[in-house]
Amino acid sequence: MSFTAAASGLVVFLLSVQVIQGQSGWGVTYTSTEICAVTGSTVVMSCSYRYPSSRTYYVERTFWFTKEKDGEPVDLRSDSQYAGRVQYSDSNNFCTLRIRDVRESDSADYKFSIITTHPGGSFTGSPGVTLSVTDPDLQVQVSRSGNWVHLKCHSSCVLRDGRYLWYKNGQKIQSETSSSYYYSYYYYSVNFNAPDDYSCAVRGNENRRSPSVYGPKLPSVSVSPSAEIEEGRSVTLSCSSDANPAANYTWYKENGNLKPLSEDPQLVFSSLRSSDSGQYQCTVYNKLGMKTSKSISIDVKYGPKLPSVSVSPSAEIEEGSSVTLSCSSDANPAANYTWYKEDEDSPKESGQNFTITDFRSEHSGNYCCVAQNSRGRRDSTLQLTVGAGNSRITMTIIRSTLVVLLLIYVILLNLWTRKKKALSSTTEAHDPVEIELDSCPEYENVSDTAAQTEDTEEQEDLV
Repeated sequence: MSFTAAASGLVVFLLSVQVIQGQSGWGVTYTSTEICAVTGSTVVMSCSYRYPSSRTYYVERTFWFTKEKDGEPVDLRSDSQYAGRVQYSDSNNFCTLRIRDVRESDSADYKFSIITTHPGGSFTGSPGVTLSVTDPDLQVQVSRSGNWVHLKCHSSCVLRDGRYLWYKNGQKIQSETSSSYYYSYYYYSVNFNAPDDYSCAVRGNENRRSPSVYGPKLPSVSVSPSAEIEEGRSVTLSCSSDANPAANYTWYKENGNLKPLSEDPQLVFSSLRSSDSGQYQCTVYNKLGMKTSKSISIDVKYGPKLPSVSVSPSAEIEEGSSVTLSCSSDANPAANYTWYKEDEDSPKESGQNFTITDFRSEHSGNYCCVAQNSRGRRDSTLQLTVGAGNSRITMTIIRSTLVVLLLIYVILLNLWTRKKKALSSTTEAHDPVEIELDSCPEYENVSDTAAQTEDTEEQEDLV
């Protein structure tokens, strides 16, 4: 035996079996012994009954009750709790009870009672029908298949012949859809990334809709602390978006090869580095859609790194040519540069480049580049000598000096050798020599003249 809901409500069953209660010809058969209903709906309970057949006996009265008073059942129609909401129907031993606008306080065990003219002729079908009235507790469940999202309207009660209504952005989009006896939900499909919200309700209880489901709204992002960010400090980026079902989060750095940095609503830097400067974005998604936030910037402030110094041209430089010294350092904010020369107090130049237009030997020395900003200062030194980048000037001086020294050495050595030879010859000339000569007076004069001539030549050679 089955029945359907009235036009103004619905009936929900958790169990539908025939149960016969009775003895000796008496009995009550309930179509369902357990019923689950949502508040505000209409519930119908039905049964059939029998009693000992006799032409002299007949049914005086039938009624439904939940309570007893002084050991006697109290007819629902006389119970103030059900006033104006209860309706009976009894025809050909078929009985129904209709309760409109059920409330949670209506949850109880309902029994059907028969009173006849038979001696002791009353009978109650026990244990009766258990009614559980609860809040609709409708939920839209979401699943995804490819680019389609399937929505299911689910109730805490199993609705038999229930009627569901769907709403899009608060407006009804489908007048009525049915659920089967075995399933308490109805499928509704939408495109992925649809920018709308959806909800459902049970017909007859439209004012108790399910919570809406929708894809993420445009995320908002923030940085803390919001003041100037220094290297080595801790910084947190936060992302939030309204979404149902709850959204998932992913953080990316622009130009970072789309490598996820975090899958939490917050991206935390425990100790910032200069390389962390850049633009960051947060992507929020659930089964209904996906949104990406606007970019948020991290600008890490830090002092100058060790400056790099160089000289140009790097090829050979001739004396009198132009020489440019260059200095660069990574810093934020950008560094200011000042050039100093060793042992000089006053700066030589301000700026990254320092140019000496007419390079001379007096320009030799150590030059220091100082890079400085509001976060600190660093310096590097460059040694510059005459011919720096070109050894021609220095090597020319060295070669000239060596040649002069060598010539002087050769001259002195030659003089010393000649003088030694001269002194040796003079000594041999003055030694006494015995010569046996004839007694010719002319040899004596010849010998003296030859000795004098040899001494004169040696003196000239020495000079």
